[in-house]
Amino acid sequence: MSRWLQVPLYLGLIVAQAVYVFLFLKEVWHLLSHATGLDEISVMLAVLGLIDVVMISNLLIMVIVGGYETFVSRLGIEGHPDEPEWLDHVNAGVLKVKLSMALISISSIHLLKTFINPDQHTTHAIMWQVIIHVSFLVSALVMAWVDRLTTHTHPAHFHETHAPAASRPAA
Repeated sequence: MSRWLQVPLYLGLIVAQAVYVFLFLKEVWHLLSHATGLDEISVMLAVLGLIDVVMISNLLIMVIVGGYETFVSRLGIEGHPDEPEWLDHVNAGVLKVKLSMALISISSIHLLKTFINPDQHTTHAIMWQVIIHVSFLVSALVMAWVDRLTTHTHPAHFHETHAPAASRPAA
């Protein structure tokens, strides 16, 4: 029963998703309304900002759908044409790796924006962005390695506790 206490958290993330949709549309409007006065660098930075919002939105979807399916209840969309491809084999380990990859992608966009317009940032700030990005990379590699090690070291136990949602018994 306590797993249902997570539902308001996922609903809050859906509200955050709506805020990101609003911000995305606002940025698209700003880009369109100022398109004639923008130089190539400004357009590129605006587009990277839009990509950043989309990637964060995708991260939210993975957390909402994958987390709900893994920790709260099955969604019951097996075999539906709109079922995300990755959802049929999602578990806590897969979700962690996917989230890590999303964070690395988002961090990469931020770094690219910084490198395109370095005058807007101090050397110290750029250094910390690179350090944080490398930390994300190392963390993702370690998590993937530990997840792989766990599946090969304890396969029976792993499959019992990390089975895909479709094969888990209903709670």
